[in-house]
Amino acid sequence: MPDKRLSFKEMCAQFDVTPRTLRYYEYIELLTPLKEGRARFYGAKELARMTLILRGRRFGFSLEEIRQWLLIYENEGTQAQMREWIALADRQMVELAEQKKQLEDTMTELSALREATAKTLG
Repeated sequence: MPDKRLSFKEMCAQFDVTPRTLRYYEYIELLTPLKEGRARFYGAKELARMTLILRGRRFGFSLEEIRQWLLIYENEGTQAQMREWIALADRQMVELAEQKKQLEDTMTELSALREATAKTLG
């Protein structure tokens, strides 16, 4: 029994992405759907890649970082990809920690300014 394939429209609905986003991911070679005439179909490999792409975006990785990471699997295999994932995750954790600190500092400053302004109102 062949793998279930999703149409372009089904793929957009499944992952809650716009057609423009899906076309762009194809353009930058993150996804390579099967084409039959003008129709595009997405199999298990593309579904798995899309899951990884969206997860990577949620974690704050750039599309180029994700593309390079996916290429490692194709060119060097799972072990190399996992090693690179650890390095990427370590770098991203440092970046996210810095963003968190900046956000906390901004919130503290905003709160203090809000309280000072509220006191002047009486």
